[in-house]
Amino acid sequence: MKKSNFFIVFTSLFLILFTTGYLWIQPKADPDKKEWKPLFNGKNLEGWDIKIAGHPLNENYKNTFRFENGMVRISYDEYDRFNDKYGHMYYKEPFSHYILRFEYRFTGKQTPGGASWNVRNSGIMFHSQSAKSLTLGQEFPVSLEYQTLGGLDKGERHTGNLCTPGTIVHMDGKLNPNHCIDSDSKTYNGDGWVKGQILVLGDSLISHIVEGDTVLSYQQPQIGEANWAQGKEDAYSAIWKSKNGQALKEGYIALQAESHPIDFRNVELLNLKGCMNKNCPNYKSYYVVPGPCNCKKK
Repeated sequence: MKKSNFFIVFTSLFLILFTTGYLWIQPKADPDKKEWKPLFNGKNLEGWDIKIAGHPLNENYKNTFRFENGMVRISYDEYDRFNDKYGHMYYKEPFSHYILRFEYRFTGKQTPGGASWNVRNSGIMFHSQSAKSLTLGQEFPVSLEYQTLGGLDKGERHTGNLCTPGTIVHMDGKLNPNHCIDSDSKTYNGDGWVKGQILVLGDSLISHIVEGDTVLSYQQPQIGEANWAQGKEDAYSAIWKSKNGQALKEGYIALQAESHPIDFRNVELLNLKGCMNKNCPNYKSYYVVPGPCNCKKK
């Protein structure tokens, strides 16, 4: 055998053995591995829409929403007074079945002019209308809210509560007419980080979780308020009354600006909607509702 031919054969055998060995040592895909998706890119607020009451879409009034030092900061250092500039920042796409996890902390003092009930008060809206669908002066989206409350160093003040702007939910098999429903969480005083999660299964079950403990659960969220049945009007009823009673199955996620500085970090989502065919390459055992499988026909 010529030297050149020997080299070609040797090289080919080496590549075959190397490739075979490489494939052999690669770990197999784990259908149980949770694929958490960060909702921020770690650099800026790209992928989110900002809507502040009285201002057009994506006008970040007085730099309220910021991405700094690996976290989202809702700040008011450029404000003189709050002046009812309620705001929200919405992720670019809606979801229906998922787990959202995050950490939050309150910092500093409330902005002058903020309501007394907004001291160390903020939240995460979900199953929300889109940012672009809000009216110019609308302060709160039609949504469900995981309310975050910080302790006031006296008495109990639960967090992970539920508030329902333009919505209503079922608890214990019947409609609960209360606008805000208290959880049974612990009270978290100080400026430390608190871990929260929201389990959302369409319109069947929703649970609020604080530091690993389920503190509130409810079912069958829908558009509407108890007040609407009494003929009372609010900021969104004129548009949404035609959908009164409609099941709330999906929507957008939004971080709230409500006059007290707050930071969020590690905002991640585990989508529970996807391929449930075990024969497909993108099958995940933790999915709970069907989605695209992208299976190739043989």
